[in-house]
This record gives sequence, structure tokens and C-alpha cells, in this order.
Amino acid sequence: MPWRKGDYPPSMKNLEPRVREKAVEIANALLEDGSEEGRAIAIATDKAKEWAENHPETESKRSSKKEDDSNAERDRYFKDRAGTEDARFHVVPDDNDGWAVKAEGEDKPEYTTNSKSKAVKEAKRMAEEAGTMAIIHAEDGKIEEQHNYQ
Repeated sequence: MPWRKGDYPPSMKNLEPRVREKAVEIANALLEDGSEEGRAIAIATDKAKEWAENHPETESKRSSKKEDDSNAERDRYFKDRAGTEDARFHVVPDDNDGWAVKAEGEDKPEYTTNSKSKAVKEAKRMAEEAGTMAIIHAEDGKIEEQHNYQ
């Protein structure tokens, strides 16, 4: 019986995904060549692990994973501050070609406008009123300036 990405022998469930995919590929080839199922699984698992050692993930995949981990950590940090007195106001590009003021950890903007200067003014007002910070971002998302009202 040939296996697929989501349908594989239970003994392969704890393999990391790329090793498991390779093991399934090898096991299917062995089955096609007439190997017995149990033997095909054992050989495929060993060969896939060996393959992974000789074919490490590319740097871009590792960088992408690190970036994803970093983004997840940042998102958790902001979500933990959401709704607290430590929450800051960020001026960020809006999906509708405008600008938005968002409280940390919140997806929904507090304020939107077509003018970055209006968004900055509103973020400063909100931050001053809340006794926190206004953080202004460029179009690429990088921080341009910060205003501390603590």
C-alpha cells in the first residue's frame, strides 16, 4: 500500500516532517520493488535519517524558521501587553493604502486615516492620555521614531 504525506506508517509519526517525507518516498519505492512492508519501513526510516544528516536544511529555510520563531515571540510579547497599561500605540501602514493607529496586541485599529501625519498626531495624543508610548513605523514596518509619555 503506497503512503502519502498525511497517510504514513505510525512508526514514522515522530520523525521530523522533511525526514518523514523522505522515508515515505523511500518506503514506497521499496514496496514497488517488492520489499515486505515492515522491512521497507525500517530501511526507509534509517535511510531517510541518513539522508537528512547529509542534506541539512538550506540556510534560507533555517533563516525563515528563525524569523517565524522571532515573529511568534514578538507577537506573544505584544499580546501579553494588550489591554494593560504597558500597551503602546503604533502607527502602521493600513491595508487600505492609509495609516492606522493600533494598540499593541490588537488586530483592529483604534484609528485609521489616509494621512500619516494625522495618524502620528492621534497616536501621540492617545499615548499621552494613557501615559505610554507612541511608536511610529515606516511603510516597510521598521520603527522610525518613538515618543515616550510615561
